[in-house]
Amino acid sequence: MLERLITTFQNILKIPELRSRVFFTIAMLAVYRIGAFIPTPGINNEELTKFLHEQGGALLGFLDIFSGGALSRLTIFALGIMPYISASIIFQLLTVVIPHLSKLAKEGEQGRKKIIQYTRYGTIGIALVQGFGISLGLEGMRGGIFVLEPGWPFRLMTVITLTSGTAFLMWLGEQITERGVGNGISLIIFAGIVARLPSAVAQTFEMYRIGELSLIFLILLAVVMLAVVTAIVFLESGRRKIPVQYAKRVIGRKVYGGQSTHIPLKINTAGVIPPIFASSIIAFPATIAGFIQVDWVQSIGAQLAPGSLGYTLLYVGMIIFFCFFYTAVVLNPVDMSDNMKKYGGFIPGIRPGQRTADYIYKVLTRITFVGALYLAIVCVIPELLIYRLNVPFYFGGTSLLIVIGVGLDTAQQIESHMLMRNYEGFLAKGRLKGRSG
Repeated sequence: MLERLITTFQNILKIPELRSRVFFTIAMLAVYRIGAFIPTPGINNEELTKFLHEQGGALLGFLDIFSGGALSRLTIFALGIMPYISASIIFQLLTVVIPHLSKLAKEGEQGRKKIIQYTRYGTIGIALVQGFGISLGLEGMRGGIFVLEPGWPFRLMTVITLTSGTAFLMWLGEQITERGVGNGISLIIFAGIVARLPSAVAQTFEMYRIGELSLIFLILLAVVMLAVVTAIVFLESGRRKIPVQYAKRVIGRKVYGGQSTHIPLKINTAGVIPPIFASSIIAFPATIAGFIQVDWVQSIGAQLAPGSLGYTLLYVGMIIFFCFFYTAVVLNPVDMSDNMKKYGGFIPGIRPGQRTADYIYKVLTRITFVGALYLAIVCVIPELLIYRLNVPFYFGGTSLLIVIGVGLDTAQQIESHMLMRNYEGFLAKGRLKGRSG
């Protein structure tokens, strides 16, 4: 297996176009990591980093994972790519509600470019608001000890710096997508999460060295992590194939159709969006409560803090809700049925039209329920290990889903380049399946 992996990487270097794409991607990610250590002007970084690590709260800790630690240091990339992700999700949901956006989504490439342009504008708007909120928050916390020179010059400088950092990361991600390998935005998040891995491993072994963890405990932890990763890889690649038969049509002297195919419905259609939404919504009140010194507010914050029973139950419920909600937004059984009927397709044993739509809806509901339970279990296991058992499991379920999913997608794209040029891929038999494969 190791020999085959080495051979695969050697084959990657033999293809000039793929080699240049891989090196370009690595170079752009290196630029991102360098920028994650450039501080925002006018900030007392030592005091701020110490404060955020001690009392930052659930939301700041959650967002800091996606910024690769840039938020806790308040660097020029402190906002990371999250404003772009928020804008993308908002416009994706608005395409169902607003007729103009729905029409653009159906216009093909030109409509998609227009929606991407709107998403960019939305990203800048969200970043401006968040940057201004951060500047005001820094001036108000601890009597302004985190700000060297409070006032409007500092606020404007902070807003411009943080917004420019997000805009640059958005451009960087688009360049990776166009000229590199994989999805650029996803790879930036991937790099931010993976960048914390070496320090997490070193901290774990330090705990073992000083006697806080036993060798048996470390082995069990490794087994649990391997089992979780295996389950994610298996289920992220899982598909429910609905068979579709196309009737033969005679047009002139040619016969069209007659072939059999299938509709591949993913077990986890929503991806990592439900955990991200659920974590953000639940963590927001807990974070606000951390800065308001009122007893009843502190009590609510404690009930919604990660590790509490209320947090876990609400987290699972919201993950399941957003799984069904997002799947209903992106997949419409009625449209799928109409498209099949238009081109002479039908599901064997099911009448075309409404019966087909009902059948697809029933299958979609069942696999979405399975996918929602899988997401909830994967996201809750790390929470239980970290907060209930005090296990040094440094990556939450959302982080693991992103890392594994992005890794699968990128490997699949590299493999496609290799197979087009008659080189073998990562697997001896078959093809590697990514989330979009």
